[in-house]
Amino acid sequence: MQREAAGGARWVRQITRHSCALYLPETARFDYLIDRPEAEDIGGAINAAMKAIADENEELGGALPRNYNSLEKPILRVLKILNRIPRNNITEDAFGEIYQYFLGNFAQKEGQKGGEFFTPISLVKLIVDVIEPSYGRILDPACGAGGMLVQSAIRVRNKLGFDPNQVISVYGQEKVDGTVKLCQMNLAVHGVSGLRNIREGNTYYQDIHNSVGEFDFVMANPPFNVNGVDREKIKGDPHYPFGAPTTDNANYLWIQLFYTALNPKGRAGFVMANSASDARGSELEIRRQLIEKRAVDVMIAIGSNFFYTVTLPCTLWFFDRRKLKTPREDKVLFIDARHIYRQVDRAHREFSEAQVEFISNIVRLYREEKAELTVGGSEMLTETFPDKVYRDVAGLCKITTLAEIEAQGWSLNPGRYVGVAERKEAEDFDFAARLEELNEELEILNVEARGLEETIAENVAMILEPNF
Repeated sequence: MQREAAGGARWVRQITRHSCALYLPETARFDYLIDRPEAEDIGGAINAAMKAIADENEELGGALPRNYNSLEKPILRVLKILNRIPRNNITEDAFGEIYQYFLGNFAQKEGQKGGEFFTPISLVKLIVDVIEPSYGRILDPACGAGGMLVQSAIRVRNKLGFDPNQVISVYGQEKVDGTVKLCQMNLAVHGVSGLRNIREGNTYYQDIHNSVGEFDFVMANPPFNVNGVDREKIKGDPHYPFGAPTTDNANYLWIQLFYTALNPKGRAGFVMANSASDARGSELEIRRQLIEKRAVDVMIAIGSNFFYTVTLPCTLWFFDRRKLKTPREDKVLFIDARHIYRQVDRAHREFSEAQVEFISNIVRLYREEKAELTVGGSEMLTETFPDKVYRDVAGLCKITTLAEIEAQGWSLNPGRYVGVAERKEAEDFDFAARLEELNEELEILNVEARGLEETIAENVAMILEPNF
């Protein structure tokens, strides 16, 4: 009997590892911990549980914390209260959702520090829904806590009905070891394999995954407007084929990293500072080359207050290298989604599920694909596109040719192309909404003005610098 039991345990381990569930030894299971007497060292028991889990699941490596000795004994009472919650309706994604919830709340409480690794989930869902990562190799070279990789797996599982571990492979890179562990745990609790593919490294100088031309999908929310990148270290680097910008700003280094990681059929979606869409000088030259390569496919303007760390709006960029030799080859779709949002609280906004579906369906209609109508976006789509066929809508979306973009100085700012929607009658005028619009525009102009001030100051300093 003991031999049969041991064989059964090995079989369970094989099955669970194949499906990327965590194998939990007896001493690491919730029921075992909940049955401990209150006088026992519960922190020590949880530490032992973490060690047992790591021993049985090699992929977790050093991702699990081991500092539970600091927990006070009354924490066991909290666990016993949680144990009263019925578990018969818990789905396979429940623990992943709980982990995601705590990540979001931590980001909100920690401000700038927390926002370094957390991208608001509605923006993540929109990026994933637009590039549709349904197969192959997926890379996030600024992966943070791994929200985009996790959401890709969730989409494959829930919308396509496949086991994501059978059809996609995820890869990530982060410069902070603690954030790498957060990402590994996020993948683990969502049942996504590939924890060892999440690696620590400075993406500007280290390409741990040998990414050039190797990935089907790339997605990221990189840090904006980073300065101090060592230009000597990246000279001649194939990740930057259009050259390094002369300005001390890494936005166009990131943009090139995403572009070069794609294979000839690859798609990318990423968050970028608004200023990059209209940046001048050497950045404009890099942007021109990207546009002329027919890589840029969709640009979406996002309103303010979506992030926990900054109130400024941002832009989502989308590359699609598979659009060459298609009717979209010389076109770019611009969407102004700044006035689409759900107010979460006084300081924060997000997209509802229906709004994410509506915006991503605009892209599908542009691609002449069938709309997805699964979470309530049907009413918005039918109202705007009654025939389920794409059309330009003033103030919302416009397909623009490369010739038109060249005429606009190679700008990728959606506001330049989409135009303004018809105003309602005067009696329907919403003063608060209009004031908010003007404030957003002012914030954008202030950021651009500060950037120009810095550029002018640098140029003046160079002119005045003595030539010996």
